[in-house]
Amino acid sequence: MPEFVLKYADAQGSVHERVEKADTAQALRERYVEEGLLVYAVKPRRKLGELPTLGKRKRSRLNLEHFLVFNQQFVTLIQAGLPILKSLDLLRSNIRNRKLAEHVTNIHDAVKNGTPLSDAFKAEQVFPPIYVTSLMAGEKSGSLPEVIDRYVQYQKVSLSVRKKVIVSLIYPCLLVVLVLTLILFLVTYVVPEFAELYRSMDAQLPRPTQILVAIGVAFSEHFFAIAAGGAGFVALLSWWLRSESAGNQLDRVKLRSPLLGPIWTKYQVSQLCRLMSTLLEGGIPLVQTLETTSVSLGSKLIRNAIAEARTKVKEGRPLSVSLAETGIFPPLAIEMINVGESTGALPSMLSSVAEFFDEDVQTAMTAALSLIEPAIMIFMGVFVAFVLISLYLPMFSLAEQL
Repeated sequence: MPEFVLKYADAQGSVHERVEKADTAQALRERYVEEGLLVYAVKPRRKLGELPTLGKRKRSRLNLEHFLVFNQQFVTLIQAGLPILKSLDLLRSNIRNRKLAEHVTNIHDAVKNGTPLSDAFKAEQVFPPIYVTSLMAGEKSGSLPEVIDRYVQYQKVSLSVRKKVIVSLIYPCLLVVLVLTLILFLVTYVVPEFAELYRSMDAQLPRPTQILVAIGVAFSEHFFAIAAGGAGFVALLSWWLRSESAGNQLDRVKLRSPLLGPIWTKYQVSQLCRLMSTLLEGGIPLVQTLETTSVSLGSKLIRNAIAEARTKVKEGRPLSVSLAETGIFPPLAIEMINVGESTGALPSMLSSVAEFFDEDVQTAMTAALSLIEPAIMIFMGVFVAFVLISLYLPMFSLAEQL
């Protein structure tokens, strides 16, 4: 029978931790809940010497589309007058995503034992910080349905923008894959066949043909070693990219790249402004909004810039000035935020900034892709022409000799 590490609080409020045996974590949780105890966490016990599974993430990734559907149903039930606990009870049995259903079940049990809804979501450690903070504001202000509905609208727009960007990148990515496949086929199969032909004819090869044949033979004879080396390089690169310094360096490269840098910056700014607008409209103070936003963004460079701006805002400086001093955000965004601060309409102005940069990103992506696709085709044509000329050039020399 598996063992679990159980953390719970007794009737006097004292917190205890012990190891218990049970068939499942849920069964152990229900057993202690029936005894009137408040269960904080139930985790599988790792045996002595047991290593975590390689590549396994400490936190499971949340499916945002399923989570969006859950929130749409959740806010509908609450607006219909059902209590939160009853709404969670109805929803947990109808969720198709197994991981999300487990999290909602844990939240239901925690709320049943008296834990606030925002704390129950926070304890699962998989839900977006903006969502948890919005729930906390909704609980304090008594406007929980409005807060959840506002988050639903934010998530819809965010997912829509993300899908547009992904769809725009599908065709160029497929084109790159096809080009690489063609190059690999020519170098590993076609070139060695011609090399064997010329070797049997004892032909004098021109310099371009010698280079191409040498590369093709090397790939053909040492393909698995080269593939293993490439896989090892990719594994080391992915491991390095997880570090803090690598993330900052990669973000700086993105920021300074001539074609994609401005697009990447505007996309990050639109996400930032939409997050801040959603939190501010929910009644979250500006300093706490910046704190939540800084842990919600994917870019480490932007997160550090927001944390720096938060410190300056906490000291009493305007938001627009604090963001401008980071040297990352576009001047137009700074000017619009400054106007929003001056007129007292910062949330609505942030929403306008997000919408403006969303359209700008879409336009810039379309223009960039219109340049990238011909560039890929030209590169493929030049490479194929070089291969064909290099392979057939010795044949002309042999024909002249004959």
